[in-house]
Amino acid sequence: MKLRKGEIVELRIEKMAYGGQGVARHNGFVIFVRGGVPGDKVAAQVIRKKKGYAEANIVELLEQSPDRIDAPCPYSGYCGGCQWQHIAYERQLEYKKGHIQEAMARIGEQPEVPVHDVIPSERRLAYRNKMEFSFSDRRWFLPREMDMRETEGGFALGLHVPGTYHKVIDIRACLLQQDIGNQILLEVKKYVQDSKIPVYGLKTHEGFWRFLMIRYSVAFDEWMVNLVTSEERPDIVLPLAEALCRRFRQVKTVINNINERRASIAVGDREVVLAGIGHIKDRIGPFTFRISANSFFQTNSLAARNLYRKVEDYAELEGNEMILDLYSGTGTIPIFLANKVRAVTGIEMSASAVRDALTNLLENGIYNCRFVCGDIREKLDATTQSKPDVMIIDPPRAGMHKDVLAQVLSMVPEKIIYVSCNPATMARDIGQMGKDYEIVEIQPVDMFPHTYHIEAVAKLRLKKTR
Repeated sequence: MKLRKGEIVELRIEKMAYGGQGVARHNGFVIFVRGGVPGDKVAAQVIRKKKGYAEANIVELLEQSPDRIDAPCPYSGYCGGCQWQHIAYERQLEYKKGHIQEAMARIGEQPEVPVHDVIPSERRLAYRNKMEFSFSDRRWFLPREMDMRETEGGFALGLHVPGTYHKVIDIRACLLQQDIGNQILLEVKKYVQDSKIPVYGLKTHEGFWRFLMIRYSVAFDEWMVNLVTSEERPDIVLPLAEALCRRFRQVKTVINNINERRASIAVGDREVVLAGIGHIKDRIGPFTFRISANSFFQTNSLAARNLYRKVEDYAELEGNEMILDLYSGTGTIPIFLANKVRAVTGIEMSASAVRDALTNLLENGIYNCRFVCGDIREKLDATTQSKPDVMIIDPPRAGMHKDVLAQVLSMVPEKIIYVSCNPATMARDIGQMGKDYEIVEIQPVDMFPHTYHIEAVAKLRLKKTR
């Protein structure tokens, strides 16, 4: 009997898929169950049917997994900010380790590679130093909020329903950020509603208010507020900036990014500083980093220290090495290693990231680093006059371009340290390196509690028989 969309079936959740869903089987057919926990027995309704799998939502929890807990957040199960608040943290770590092991075996064809237990995050809540909230004129109401539709209207400032671009849940507080961040969120919400200036419509592409981005410096207890709007209107945003600075002494700067494009991204075509100096600073280990509104910085500052310490540990530095860092961003890894080596060269495509990296060098008194701005495919050969002793690769989620991978292998560095936020592309890339390199071990680091995301550091050593 074939499975049909809308059908309700009884399922036992067997394991956790990368992406955060539980995996069950019905007569051998794979079904991904949102909110399912291995060990659950559920009645689930099929919402999508494909050739090789189906997706389903839980209608009734028949038997509860011993790993299931009560989620502390009232938006859990609806909001896309985190998927696993209903799972005991220790089990989250086991699932993340399993995702890496499975990817290395299935994609990388390296089933014997040692994968260590995940280094846990020091904070399980209030760990994010950056949150991005969306404005919407079409609020998506939770089931318990349906009777509020007439009185509350369509306004929302919050987070998206997973897998949607236009469904925004109105959020009063997010447990992943510090309490001051939630107070800022409410202050901005009240001001915008009182202003009567329309928010941006994700379907009509009309309106003014688009995004609210909040950044926090853990080390210095400083906040940045970035208001993303569809046009430049200082008469509207400047009073809000002044009000935020008056109420919250920790708010050190307020920025206005103006995004006139239809693309739903919280990055402006231009930027105006409304209050303060336009940036804040944070620390990772002993080093200070400048953070601009649109610059990349690890979102869990305390866990980032664990990540970079593992990079240093795997590099096995003796003091005279030449380091080449690909996808170097704002220079965090090069700066973290600079005092322990002869020299570091970083290559990064983003010009703004390189500018921040150069500023960070001066901030930390580092003089043996240099950064090259451009596409790695074009800059790699021209940048290196001699073979680096250690190559560090920290690519985006999509992993390495095949041309970059080929160039890296042709340079035959003695050691490669691969840092990844995506088990699948990491397994693909370092699996291809397996012919020439021994994949010594992999250390996962949890940067994102209550989500399926996991960072990992892989240690590779050139084979002597090559």
